[in-house]
Amino acid sequence: MPSSPAPRSTAPTIPPRRSAACGPWRNARPPGPEVDPASERPDVILVVDDDEDIARFVEFNLRLHGFEVLHASDGQEALEVIERQRPDLAVVDLMMPRIDGLELTRRLRADPMTSALPVIMLTAKGMTVDKVNGLSAGADDYLVKPFDTAELVARVSSTLRRNKEFREVSPLTGLPGNSRIRREISDRVRSGADYAVGYVDIDRFKSVNDRYGFVRGDEFISALARSLHRAVVSIGLPPAFLGHVGGDDFVIVCAPEQVRPLTFRAVEDFENAADALYDPVDRERGFVELKDRRGNIRRAALVTLSIGVSLSDANKRFTDPLEAIAVASEMKSVAKSQPGSYVAVDRRRGVT
Repeated sequence: MPSSPAPRSTAPTIPPRRSAACGPWRNARPPGPEVDPASERPDVILVVDDDEDIARFVEFNLRLHGFEVLHASDGQEALEVIERQRPDLAVVDLMMPRIDGLELTRRLRADPMTSALPVIMLTAKGMTVDKVNGLSAGADDYLVKPFDTAELVARVSSTLRRNKEFREVSPLTGLPGNSRIRREISDRVRSGADYAVGYVDIDRFKSVNDRYGFVRGDEFISALARSLHRAVVSIGLPPAFLGHVGGDDFVIVCAPEQVRPLTFRAVEDFENAADALYDPVDRERGFVELKDRRGNIRRAALVTLSIGVSLSDANKRFTDPLEAIAVASEMKSVAKSQPGSYVAVDRRRGVT
């Protein structure tokens, strides 16, 4: 008769609780999600137009709204500029000497290094066929001269935002990434409301990849995304946020009082889903067997979750999203030092 699956935790529940080791961890800040330094700099816009007056006009208004601006007088010069300094978006005139806007856009789309560069076509031609040609060549948006400066800035800003969010969305889980996570926390900071940041990852995830391969590993990551999403939906209002940092790392942002029900539901749901992804023999015995480099057999228990939580309230207010994420990451390290699935909540400095 097959034995029952090995228990994953010595406790039947996983209420958020403070670890006795919290104190010494206060100044030991393991890095949080990778932060691209470029995300903190002004966006760089390349204006490609052979009309110097229009180019200066566009440049002036973009700089007025905090953008950095590069200029090229035609498509050939634009390619040379892009080779030296990669812009975040290009505003491209349709009619130019040497390489016109359509050909420039086609070349950008054909090059893997620039295929994702957003392009706004700028032209005096307002015919539908011209707009269709520009969009078919790969332009993301279209502006017809003469244009309103407020519309120009709005289209540049919205195109940049869509592009950043599209690039960050995980192709595996469909969840938003780092920039959107930081923006969500910043929104909570501006609102003045109390909030919690939870950093979630899978314990012994490498054992899954080593035992079954990365395709099965992706199934575990997708299962965690679904479990977290169901947990986020189940807690109701105010709405919680769920983001995917990468790999098996996720971030949740919610109200402090939602931490317990959300994490409890997520852990219970994920462990059940993960059980179904193991081969029956591994699931029943409660571990997988792996060979190390010397050919020795070692055992790895079934996966569990470690969740670290930082709290921002009247007693301890985080105004920097990166600090809130770093403390959550720190507490995740505390959680990983405990057996089974574990939620470690930062309860220092008088937080109740």
